[in-house]
Order: sequence, then C-alpha cells, then structure tokens
Amino acid sequence: MEKFLYQKENEYFAQTQRGLEETAKNEIEELGGIDCKTSFRGLYFKASKKGLYKINYMAKTISRVLAPLKKFPVYNEDELYKNGYSILWEEFLNPELTFAVFSSVSGSNIKHSKFAALKLKDAIADRLREKFGKRPYVDTKDPQVSINLNIRNNKGTISFDTSGRALHKRGYRIQSVEAPIHETLAAAILNISGWRGETPLYDPMAGSGTILSEALLKYRNLPSGFKDHNYGFYFLPDFEEKIWSDVKNECDKKILNFPGDIIAGSDIDPDAVSASKRNLMEIPGGKDVFINGTDFRDINNLENHTIISNLPYGQRLGSLEETQRIYKDFGDFLKKKCKGSKAFLLCGSTSLVKKIGLRPKRCIILFNGPIETRLVEIELY
Repeated sequence: MEKFLYQKENEYFAQTQRGLEETAKNEIEELGGIDCKTSFRGLYFKASKKGLYKINYMAKTISRVLAPLKKFPVYNEDELYKNGYSILWEEFLNPELTFAVFSSVSGSNIKHSKFAALKLKDAIADRLREKFGKRPYVDTKDPQVSINLNIRNNKGTISFDTSGRALHKRGYRIQSVEAPIHETLAAAILNISGWRGETPLYDPMAGSGTILSEALLKYRNLPSGFKDHNYGFYFLPDFEEKIWSDVKNECDKKILNFPGDIIAGSDIDPDAVSASKRNLMEIPGGKDVFINGTDFRDINNLENHTIISNLPYGQRLGSLEETQRIYKDFGDFLKKKCKGSKAFLLCGSTSLVKKIGLRPKRCIILFNGPIETRLVEIELY
C-alpha cells in the first residue's frame, strides 16, 4: 500500500521538553530528518521510512514522533467529532487492536482535554463500528495504537503516534529518587556538553543515575529503544518490515564496547546510590559504571574530567539556606579539586548560580518538567 492518506508529504512532529527544541533539531538532522523547523516543545521535520524508523529507534532528546493526519479549525465538540470521523481510520485500525486518545487543550473554546479525547474516541469508534460492525477496545494504559489530539487557540491537529510508548521510557528506570532529572533533559545536556568519551565523565550528585545512564547510552551508541519497544509505526499501512529490520541491524552494528573506567559517579544518599546501581544494571555495560556513597566534599581529585550534575533547586529538597550552602561548597570543590575540568551544572536559578562563586562560560535556560532551571558551563583552569 502507498503512503497512507493525509501523509503525502511525510511530515512529522517530534515532541520534546520545553527549551530542548534546538538540541532536538540537531539530533533529528543527524539521524536523517530534513526540513526541520522548531516549534513550541518540539519540531516539524520530514523523513523517509528509513529516517522515521531510525529516529524512533535512536533519538534520545525527544519523547514522541507524531504523524499529523488532519489539521482543522475547531470551535465546538460537533466540529471535533465531524473532523475526527472523516479520517479513514479503517486504514490502520480494526476492532482487534486496542487504541487510546491522548489530548492537550489550551486557549480554546473546548476547555477540557479529557472531554476532547472522549469526543474523538467516540468518532473513531463509531466509524470503525460502521466499517466493521464492531467497536474497537480502548486501553488507556498500554494501547497498541495511540492517537494524539492537540487543540491550541481553536486549531486542532489529530496525529498518529508513530512511537507507541514514550521514547524517554527507555526501560532502565526501575528505582527512583525524589526530583529526578528527565531522561531527555539528561541526554540533551550531554549533547550540549559535547562529551563523547574523550575525557572521564563524573557525576558527584548522581541521584537515581539518569545522567550516568544516558552517558552510557551515548558512549556505547546504544539505541534509546535498546529494550523491547512496540512502536506505533508497526501499525501504519505503509509499514515495511524489511526496511525496519535493516535499520535496526545497521544501528545495532554501531554499538561500541565499554571500557568501564570512563563513566563514574557518587552520591551522599545511600538510597540514591542503590537506585543508580539498580538502574544501571538494566543497561548493557552498566555493571561496569563505578558509583559509591561519597559526599562531593570528600572527593580527592577530579582533574581533567567532564563533570555533569543536577544540583538541588531549593524548591523540593531541603531549605533554601541549605541549598545555598551546597552551591557555595560545590564552587569551592570545583576550584580546589577539579583543575583542567569542565563542569556542566543544572542549577535552580540565577541567584543560586552566583553562590558557586565562579563565572560561567555560558548559561542556558532549560526546563526539568515544569521547573525552569539554568544549565551553566564552567571551565576550571
């Protein structure tokens, strides 16, 4: 079957965290995306089937790749239902498959995302019942097919989710700690740092090990989908198993060996150390990443390293005064024990950055979920 209806241009939308649009654009282009244009919390791009499959399999800084099926003005529920019903859902859905609709609504006459999702779900189910004489099953927890609805300023977009499960759910986060860093954000910081393994990488506040885990994926060139992942593009009418198999084999052949002494970390919290070790065990080579229970103040020497860490923000964990003291002590640690190193630190605010007492080479606004943060680069001479 040729390209399915409404996708004649092979245009897609990659969702990402706010602030990561440009970094994600660079990654998508490296993986084969063309005509990339950044937008709010994502970017539009075009890709061949090979490019689409490869981006889903390898990309680290995005959460989903959506294939827009229809864009339309929508001011009420009847218009939403009518436009939803008009799509040829029978091309890639049948009553034997489970599906779900996930929606977001902002600045529009339709106010509630759950209501909008329910209305589109009814339109899809009604059309399939007319075509097949039976309604499909809805599974909001683990659907085989996911449909995305976005209504922004009374403009609706219905998209097919080619990723299936969110791409940031790599499958290694078994244990967690409070206020973890998002996987796509950790991957983006690694990309921004330019680290590729030329220098040892160390995270002195490892938390649940997300930065260390993403560093391992990056160093080994492991796909984000290194664990079993049921991609949504399997259910596209133009899906080609041969192309997907070739893409997967081609990417898997580029996985590198891990020497075991290039990535390490520590944390003062025993629960964090336990979570880091447990999560790293889920990644091939993770058992060789060294991590122990050490206060950063007690580390003897981190000269000529790349230091990447997610510092406390002073919002959830501990008091602001305690957080300010940690930043001051961390600045002293960098000055005294990290000569010749580069540090990339995710900090809670500009005022906290000043407590470090070192002039950043650059400062970038990023978001860890809803929390606005500052990524600072500091060179230690």
